[in-house]
Amino acid sequence: MSKRDYYEVLGVEKGATERDIKKAYKKLAMKYHPDRTAGDKALEEKFKEIQEAVEVLTDERKRAAYDQYGHAGVDPNRGGGGGFGGGADFGDIFGDVFGDIFGGGGRGGRQSRARGGADLRYNLELSLEEAVRGKDVEIRVPTLVECDVCDGSGAKKGSTPTTCPTCHGNGQVQMRQGFFAVQQTCPTCSGKGKIISDPCGSCRGQGRKEKTKTLSVKVPAGVDTGDRIRLTGEGEAGEHGAPAGDLYVQVHVKEHKIFARDGNNLYCEVPLSFTTAALGGELQVPTLDGKVKLKITPETQTGRMFRLRGKGVKSVRSGAVGDLMCKVVVETPVNLSSRQKELLQELDESMGSGQDISKHRPKEQGFFDGVKKFFDDLTN
Repeated sequence: MSKRDYYEVLGVEKGATERDIKKAYKKLAMKYHPDRTAGDKALEEKFKEIQEAVEVLTDERKRAAYDQYGHAGVDPNRGGGGGFGGGADFGDIFGDVFGDIFGGGGRGGRQSRARGGADLRYNLELSLEEAVRGKDVEIRVPTLVECDVCDGSGAKKGSTPTTCPTCHGNGQVQMRQGFFAVQQTCPTCSGKGKIISDPCGSCRGQGRKEKTKTLSVKVPAGVDTGDRIRLTGEGEAGEHGAPAGDLYVQVHVKEHKIFARDGNNLYCEVPLSFTTAALGGELQVPTLDGKVKLKITPETQTGRMFRLRGKGVKSVRSGAVGDLMCKVVVETPVNLSSRQKELLQELDESMGSGQDISKHRPKEQGFFDGVKKFFDDLTN
């Protein structure tokens, strides 16, 4: 299958500047990067095509060969000419391409690349209700943004950076010592390949300025502590038109006064009166959607767990809804009147002794039987 024209792939004119080409690439990379296309093979191939185009058109030697001979001039299967097979090594090709995407320079490549912007992290604290239901949040992030006066070039408006006379735009210089040749970062341009003789007064030639950005973050329902929300391209601006980094919003859910969360389930402790525990009844218990009735079976012991299905948290990934687990804690009566104490004493006496105790209080009888056996075993 014939290849598309590289200028057409990037959507730029044939006479486009390197900066225009990088800007077009940045926009397309944001749209078609594999992190955003979720395994779509057709879009992955399109991204590879975009990478190939920018790799050729931002290299002066390769672009000249392409403009003169077309794809044949940069065909790796053809020797000589300006193609990949005519001198660029494996490290050159992949170093240049991945350097543009991930912010690094070329891995020994012939053409220096401006560094991409750094990724940033923002810690976002949410209440349990906000995390469960989701929310649109506005955040303020101090960062480096592209200079709006020079459009990130670092050069004064009306002027452009010039090719470094020491390294001729390569960003590297070669030092020979006998039979050995060592490549080093160009001391004149610090590896950028360009010299700014008339810097922008607003950013002082840096191409970037400090600014606090206000961003709107859509927090999906069901997030939990440790989840991250990625905002592509909202990190620091890259150097001289290189791609910006990403912003990662780190979620932290505050402790709740009533509920504890474990995955998609919620847990809470519910106090239970002595009489309701013995006789059974109904309780009103809280949920994140309001109060609901919980039926208590007779003879309920403290620590028993009751499950309210579908009253937990909806998973942000699978959409499954968890449960609310209510642990009942039987509350011993306090501040009793004389008459109330008499009634309890009568109740205790009515339960009898000996075998009658095990009938009404099986755990108590079983415990003391176990203690007796323990001491009997020690004396034998």
